[in-house]
This record gives sequence, structure tokens and C-alpha cells, in this order.
Amino acid sequence: MINKTTTKISTRIISSLSEVGQAAWDGLLALQADANPFLSFAFLHALHESGSASEKSGWQPQYLTLWDDAEQPPQLIAALPLYVKFHSYGEYVFDWAWADAYERNGFDYYPKLLSAIPFTPVTGGRLLARDDQARAALITVLQSLRKDTQTSSTHILYPPADQASALQEAGFMLRSGVQFHWLNAGYADFAAFLVTLERKKRKNILAERRKVAEAGVRFRHVRGEDATEEDWIFFNRCYRRTYTAHHSTPYLNLDFFLRIAAGMPHNLLLIIAERDGQPIASSLLVYTGQTLYGRYWGAIEEVPCLHFETAYYQPLEFCIAQKIACFEGGAQGEHKMARGFLPQKTWSAHWLAHPGFADAVADFLKQEAHGINNYMDELNDRNPFRSETL
Repeated sequence: MINKTTTKISTRIISSLSEVGQAAWDGLLALQADANPFLSFAFLHALHESGSASEKSGWQPQYLTLWDDAEQPPQLIAALPLYVKFHSYGEYVFDWAWADAYERNGFDYYPKLLSAIPFTPVTGGRLLARDDQARAALITVLQSLRKDTQTSSTHILYPPADQASALQEAGFMLRSGVQFHWLNAGYADFAAFLVTLERKKRKNILAERRKVAEAGVRFRHVRGEDATEEDWIFFNRCYRRTYTAHHSTPYLNLDFFLRIAAGMPHNLLLIIAERDGQPIASSLLVYTGQTLYGRYWGAIEEVPCLHFETAYYQPLEFCIAQKIACFEGGAQGEHKMARGFLPQKTWSAHWLAHPGFADAVADFLKQEAHGINNYMDELNDRNPFRSETL
């Protein structure tokens, strides 16, 4: 615990994690109950150093850190991943309407302050701290920062529920959303999972898998430690092609993928689809002993149902084989329910400097929360599992 009588706490705003160092950052992360690989030094530093999330791309890192200067050298005791944002791309919690309302009334919505993992809609700790007292101090400093800054607003995306509550107590407005996660009930194999689903959904999955198999597609599960540079170059090709197909610009680049391949290989899995000995599709997943996170997929050939097999069914096979408890399939996607995923509520916290806009957003969020609760009820009524297995 922090001893107020003997401990001197200093605040530093940092623009690069190199100012903290991997040992200090990952040491603090190791103390968190809600940590995940996306919070690691390797992942975040790769985003910044590759230029994927940098001032040039509209993500200016300004991490908020607290240090215990009574220790020598000073020890990192709390941190908040924080960015000055000049747009709202890559966030997955949409505030475009808020920005438009500001602009229509002659106010600037950008820049804004944002705490998030860039391009990563995954719940995890944002208020990183060595203990509750350090976390409370971090919130206090954030409150001071948000009042002093010239930005329009402060947003914290995908915090766990307890941190969302703490932020609400500090004056933030809460917003809820919905994701779809697959939960492992200790299935012996994929067939044991399928038998728990309703008959129609089970038949559809079998038909989708059969189409891919009959097209002559086979799969390799390549862990990060075994992936070659050639594998990553191919995956990057698939990733970029997906964005091109959707008339979008990819957020990430090959340099980023190669950096995480070197820095956190034990957390990475490439699933590579091949036909006639040649790769035709790939998906990238991040995992721990408890959770598998679906990230990106792409293909250079069109095969019916290849997306479902590469991005969902092969990862589920991996979860079952490795006894991983949860597969988070990414943002949105009601179609995931037909494949055994269930709705889960997510959170974000928001503070707007302009009182009039803050009141308007608060009214909107009340209405939206009611709609989200109704939506969750509707989704739960459409549970994909057989009633006797619930």
C-alpha cells in the first residue's frame, strides 16, 4: 500500500513506452487481475513503433503514469494507456454522431482524450495499478487532467465492470454495448459441442464445414513460435486484401505483425488454409491459457464458407483441444450466435467538457441503455443451444 506520510508520488505523461521500459510496464501488468496480451509492452510498443497507432495516424500517445519517487529507482505504480485522438477510427465504440453535433453547433470535438487499445475491442484493465490506493490516485490525476486539457472530452473504452463503476463514481457517464463470446463447457471434441446446439444450427454448421472440406481445403495451426516470416507476409497479404474488398484502408502493417511475432510469439496463433499445397487464406488469433481472441482474417481465393471455417470453427477446435475457456470473436456480429456464441455486455466511460452536450449525451445514453437491455433480452430468447443443455 502507498504510505502517504513517506511516499512521494509524481505524475509523468509519456509519449513512448520506451520511457517506461518493458520490465517496469510488464511488471505492473503482471499485478492486474484483468490483464490480457493486448496490454503488454510488446503489443502496445509495436503499435506505436510501426506507425500503426502514432501521432501521424491520429493516435498521439500520452500515457498517464504515476511513480513512487521514494523508491530508488522510482517505481511505476499506476498507468493509463491514453491517446490524444484526432478522429474516431479504430475504436469500435461509435461517437460519430456526437462529433457531428459538436461541429453543427460550431464546436470542435477533436482532439479528444481516449483510453483504449487501438483497433482492439477487447475488455481489459485500463486503470493499471499496483493496489487500490494507487488506482484511486490514478483516477484523481485523470480528473485533474481532463479539466486542464483543451480537448473536448475523455473516453475510456472496454474497461472491466468494476473499473467502469469506479469511473462512474468519478463523474463519467457509462455506455453499454454487446459482443458475442463462445464458452467452453469442457467439450471432449467439436462433435460434443455440436450436439448441444439446436438441430437446424447443427446441420448448418456441418454443411458449411463439408463445403470447405469438399473444396479440398486443409488447415495448419501455426503457433507464433513456429511461424516463419513467409507465413507473416502471407497473412499480411490476406489482411490487406480484406480491407481492400471492403473499400477501407488497413490500420496495421507488416512491420507491426513482425514486431509482435518477435515480441510475443507465445500469445499468437496463425490458422492457414491451404489447397493443393498452396496457402489461400489465414486468420490471426491471440491467446492465453484461458481466452482465445479472434482478430483478423483474409483470403486470396473465394471458397464458400471459408470465412466461417478459418475464423470460427478452426479456432473452436483449438479452444477445445487446448481446454481454453472462452473464445472472444471480436466486435459485433449476431451471426455468431448461430455458431454457439452468446451475448455479453461491454462497457465504456465518457466525460464531455461542454455542460450542454454532456446533458444531451446523458439523456441519449439512458435511452440507449434501455434499448441495449431489451436487445440482450431478445438475444437471450434466441439462445442457439438445445433447451435440455442449458
